[in-house]
Amino acid sequence: MIYRFYEKILLRDLRTLPEHVCFMITEQDMLDAPGNLARAAGWCRDLGIKSATFHISTADPARLERCLPRIREVSAIARLTLHYRDEKEVSGEGMDVTVAIGKSGREEIAGCVRRMAEDGVDPESVDEDVLESYLTFKYEPDLVIKTGGDHLTDFLIWQSVYSELFFLDVNWALLRKVDFLRALRDFQSRARRFGK
Repeated sequence: MIYRFYEKILLRDLRTLPEHVCFMITEQDMLDAPGNLARAAGWCRDLGIKSATFHISTADPARLERCLPRIREVSAIARLTLHYRDEKEVSGEGMDVTVAIGKSGREEIAGCVRRMAEDGVDPESVDEDVLESYLTFKYEPDLVIKTGGDHLTDFLIWQSVYSELFFLDVNWALLRKVDFLRALRDFQSRARRFGK
């Protein structure tokens, strides 16, 4: 009852929302609460957030294979792009939701350099725009939310350089809508400088 009242207060005061939110969770988070992914995607959709990304940190994506059916449930409410191993799967309609399992920003940048070399790109012509054209994940999240601690992965290291970071003190399995709204309230209170 108290949380519902708090939710209403937080919702009433939200005026500036991020267009793109990225959640960073661990393999254990996903195994403990696989249904939270679709629930969090639903919160984003209901608030009018245009897109959301969920990065699941794991050294072995195969360990999350049993979670794939729960992840695919997102396609019932959104356009899901699932990056799993070397495959990309797209399904559903609506707001854009990306799920990246075990992806590394360092590997993504190294892959960009390899593909530029294979394409014979002149090193003198390489600038930010050229590099960004080779990225796998071509978006810049406004807000990156890390649940259950302060350790970030290297996912989206190029794209999130100007993102606002929010470290939730609750684990993914215990994440409530009120916790998400707290992150959004914090986001709207920040003066974004985009590196300036």
